[in-house]
Amino acid sequence: MASPSRPEHPSGDTAGDTSDGPSGPTGARPGPSPLVLRKAPAAPSGLSARSWRSVLLRTGRECLADELPDRAAALTYYGVLAVFPALLVLVSLLGVIGRSATERILDGLQGLAPGPAREILREAVDQPQQAGASGSVLALLGLAAAVWAASGYVGAFIRSANAVYDIAEGRPVWKLTPLRLGLTVLLMVLLAASAVIVVFTGPLADRVGRALGIGATALTVWTVAKWPVLVLLVVLMIALLYWAAPNVRGRGFRWVTPGSVLSVLLWLAASAGFAFYVATFGSYNRTYGTLAGVVVFLVWLWLSNFAILLGLQFDAELSRARAVAGGLPEGEEPYVAPRDTSTWPLGRKH
Repeated sequence: MASPSRPEHPSGDTAGDTSDGPSGPTGARPGPSPLVLRKAPAAPSGLSARSWRSVLLRTGRECLADELPDRAAALTYYGVLAVFPALLVLVSLLGVIGRSATERILDGLQGLAPGPAREILREAVDQPQQAGASGSVLALLGLAAAVWAASGYVGAFIRSANAVYDIAEGRPVWKLTPLRLGLTVLLMVLLAASAVIVVFTGPLADRVGRALGIGATALTVWTVAKWPVLVLLVVLMIALLYWAAPNVRGRGFRWVTPGSVLSVLLWLAASAGFAFYVATFGSYNRTYGTLAGVVVFLVWLWLSNFAILLGLQFDAELSRARAVAGGLPEGEEPYVAPRDTSTWPLGRKH
């Protein structure tokens, strides 16, 4: 595995050679040549059983080589910085609606986080409310702080995504910063939509249903259907990260990828399993005392971020396998074409 910060020029190229090799003609952008891309399977389903075995094995090896557990810990740190300013904004906006809406959101967290983690979120919401944290000025300041803090998470994910694909960042800061902030705003909108879905239940749903003339059957269906809708929003957030974060060209936006499916399944399984462990076998209260809720919340965030990164690694190894099937020598990097090489050293852009 080549270092992602040092994209390698394929060996054997000489100045003036314009023949089509696996990595393209000399002077072309790095990555698989058009010939390799034409010969590569159009979809992962076109890979052989041997290629799939290689993908699974390399996903495990590259997970450790790319230090995904450590990168998930870094994302957890930035995630914590983003969560609480976002909650402050949410509380300020909910001040217009009333405390009952806040309680419905907190009740909805029971299906999303382990028990002790819910208490940390509840305290973070209750304290600003008790202090009278409301009003447009506070909401605007909190929104600006939340966007900037959350953009740190997106920036860390961009760096992790490039490491997963073994490719250097080539986009200049004037391109990367708007991308980071824009992606952050999109993710926050989707998180707000998730909060609305959690709120829109019970008595509130009944009142809205009566106002719109919707029958009780439709409300019952919504009570069940809102959880798949929440999962779809999570899938969309992951799809946006997978598509926009890495410096990889030719990856059109896709709602669902094999890696995103894997990450969602791992996240659901890890959340349910960890919640069961904490409730049944966990000794966090005895070990950490009053800090138990904080520790459980951090572990849950780490598991969530690790699942997202592992899904991205799986997608990256599928891209590698398709390039190899098209004729790219195994082990040659980069195995994907970069979006931008503006910040790469001049001698390494070819």
